[in-house]
Amino acid sequence: MNLRQHTAAALLALLGLSACGVLPRVGPDYQTPAIPAPAGWQAPQPHNGQIAELTDWWRRLDDPLLPELIDAAERESASLAQARARIAQARASAVAADVAGLPTVDGSIAAKRAAFTFGAPTTFQTTRQASVMANWEIDLFGGLARDQQGAEARLAASAARWHAARVSVAAETADAYLQLRYQERRLAQAEADAASRAATFELTRKLGSAGFNAPADVALASASAADGAATVADLRAARDRQIKALVALTGLDEAGLRQRLASASGRFPTPAAFAIDALPARLLAQRPDVAATERDLAAASAAIGSAAADRYPRLTLAGFFTPLRLNTNGQRSSATTWSISPTLAMPLFDGGRVAANVDAARADYAAAEAAYRQAVRNAVSEVEQALVRLDAAATREADVRRAAAGYRQAYSATEARQRAGFASLLELEDSRRTLLAADTAVAGWEQERASAWIALYRAIGGGWSATDTAAPQAPQAPSPDDAR
Repeated sequence: MNLRQHTAAALLALLGLSACGVLPRVGPDYQTPAIPAPAGWQAPQPHNGQIAELTDWWRRLDDPLLPELIDAAERESASLAQARARIAQARASAVAADVAGLPTVDGSIAAKRAAFTFGAPTTFQTTRQASVMANWEIDLFGGLARDQQGAEARLAASAARWHAARVSVAAETADAYLQLRYQERRLAQAEADAASRAATFELTRKLGSAGFNAPADVALASASAADGAATVADLRAARDRQIKALVALTGLDEAGLRQRLASASGRFPTPAAFAIDALPARLLAQRPDVAATERDLAAASAAIGSAAADRYPRLTLAGFFTPLRLNTNGQRSSATTWSISPTLAMPLFDGGRVAANVDAARADYAAAEAAYRQAVRNAVSEVEQALVRLDAAATREADVRRAAAGYRQAYSATEARQRAGFASLLELEDSRRTLLAADTAVAGWEQERASAWIALYRAIGGGWSATDTAAPQAPQAPSPDDAR
């Protein structure tokens, strides 16, 4: 057997081993880490921890305007647009990595007209040539496969971060909406209080003019009415600022939004009657930010194999096929050339570059693993805190409402006594301030209850699950033809 036959036999053996999977694949085989979550939630669970569906949660809040605001905010969100662009970038990288192990074929066509003068006469020659060239890198040790695994993991991470951005935008919009409704409630309470103060001042002024009230009482009533009017002005400005913030967030027309808001002014959305699963691991796995960091970890694992592949031989098959046509002063001739050339390249000395790249990839994996575990810890903490807020809101409800009812009765009694002359105006103003504080506490409690449910929605991942394959399609870049 000559050298050519030995070489061919060795190449065929390598190809056969690679096809059969006998050759080792570089880098570690990735295994999804177990989620380091506790066996059960430490905070109290509402509704005895029953499982319920979280998807389409916003439309179950008994407030038709809120889902519309969230949809508008998602359309206007720059963070979502950036996430879609990153998905398009990751998808293109995944396609490139997927075809890297396939043969590449290039073609070329050439024509040449030449004249040669060797004394006389002149010789004219026309040459026409077409070439087909092919090149194929055989993935002997799985380096290209690791590149593909890493690209697919990065694509999945980008899609998960798009879902995380949607959850974040929805929660931020809902919180802004709750703040607006709170400002409306405070404004309505302040307007009613200011009207009561103004009526008290008018009555006190008339009685003072008739000599039945001291000038000090008239001055106190005037100051109280002015204080109530100033509070209304401050709260009205705060309400208007919050409306404008919501307009900026959603891109909606302000006049139309104000009209929609006025139909249910001061009304808080009713929290949906859903509960959470008693198993944290199942809930944490559906959080898109946790899923994204897990996919980052998978990509970092694949990068170790990609870097380690540079230690091993690379086998490349190259070839070309070229037909040639000649026309020399009317005399035609043709020729065809072809070539197949396998190349086996092996690193001999690189000064430690490959080893350094592998060490760097392993360090990136360690950092990605730490980020994944931190994301899980953060997720557990956020769910625990949301549960504490819900439990505190449920515990406070009876006391807050009973206190407000009691202070309202006390104010009504004091007002009746003051009109009858058995209580001073100072006592009435003290009772009024206490009642206003109690009403504000009720409004704050209603906002906190709804906000706690939104925090839990966000902490659990917004109803998104790791099996959700509805990744967004990024907008296509305009072509030059579109500009004409």
